[in-house]
Amino acid sequence: MTTSAAARPLMVLRDLSKRYDSSAGSLMALDGINLEVQAGEFVAVVGKSGSGKSTLLNLASGIDTPSSGEVWIDGAAVHGMRQSELARWRGRHLGIVFQFFQLLPTLTVAENVMLPMDFCATYPARQRRARALALLEQLDIGAQTDKLPSALSGGQQQRAAIARALANDAPILVADEPTGNLDSDTTRQIMQLFAGLVEQGKTVLMVTHERDFSEYFTRVVTLADGRIGSIGAPRDGVAGFDTSANRVRHA
Repeated sequence: MTTSAAARPLMVLRDLSKRYDSSAGSLMALDGINLEVQAGEFVAVVGKSGSGKSTLLNLASGIDTPSSGEVWIDGAAVHGMRQSELARWRGRHLGIVFQFFQLLPTLTVAENVMLPMDFCATYPARQRRARALALLEQLDIGAQTDKLPSALSGGQQQRAAIARALANDAPILVADEPTGNLDSDTTRQIMQLFAGLVEQGKTVLMVTHERDFSEYFTRVVTLADGRIGSIGAPRDGVAGFDTSANRVRHA
């Protein structure tokens, strides 16, 4: 690998904007975002409700398309991909963790984890269940393998969702309020889990309202009114955390 390749950011958001138009008028959700994320970072995106945090994650992961600007991930122009190729590309390069887990209720926990492997064919069919079981064991929920998601606690469901995000061994994890519905003890466990994944070489971009776990982050990006207000070390970004959000927590 050349020096220039090694120094290239893993994720680049360049002049990124998103406008939503409706009969009620236009809303500029993001306005000219410029952000680079290096491999091995744990970046928190913070800000008040409505500041554009989730929109940023949706654009960075290709779930939504920008009104203008560019999204580059590991050299790939995500903003220029067709929907037909985007889903498969995303399955191989990004793991996505949602606040409300998004596990399919009629599939077992193991079957949920196997889905990304089935879709992208990243592993031979005969190896997929074994890999799912190994990931669930790694996340300390191996005993829940053949249960339906409804039989699991919130913390267990989030661990299952993280296992699913890791199924294809994608280098980047994006997480939208992954601890927003968890109690404080489970939240700390999940944050430690993400930090451990970063130590193993993963890159994490996370939207969060948590202000007590800044020691885990390498940088904090604060959004306000669709623009970046500041980018700094965790100790500099704590003031940007929004503690006003209403969250329903359960174990």
